[in-house]
Amino acid sequence: MTGHVYWMFDLAIKDGEYEKFEALMKEMVEATEANEPGALNYEWSVSEDKKTCHILERYVDSAATMVHMGNFGKNFGRRFMEVLKPNSITLYGDPSEEVVKAFSAMGPVIMNSVGGFSR
Repeated sequence: MTGHVYWMFDLAIKDGEYEKFEALMKEMVEATEANEPGALNYEWSVSEDKKTCHILERYVDSAATMVHMGNFGKNFGRRFMEVLKPNSITLYGDPSEEVVKAFSAMGPVIMNSVGGFSR
């Protein structure tokens, strides 16, 4: 396979926090795009009622994933949890044991690659 690591995060936007969520999302997208060349996809989507957020993230490899997780924890983690409540996360690709361990507190569903391709 590609060595890529990717996930889909399903989150609830906390009541009354949409404006803070939107500002934080913009800040996180700008920082990730500017400072993390190993980030291949970083796409946020919101339901029409603005109560649910999905984040699709894809990284070139486990090392790039760990860079992102370090930046997230240092710069955004506290504020992220103030406005969002994780519902579920599904982890795909070829994550290292270090990545799986870093996600373990969130109880991810881990889907192992068995076929297909990425372009």
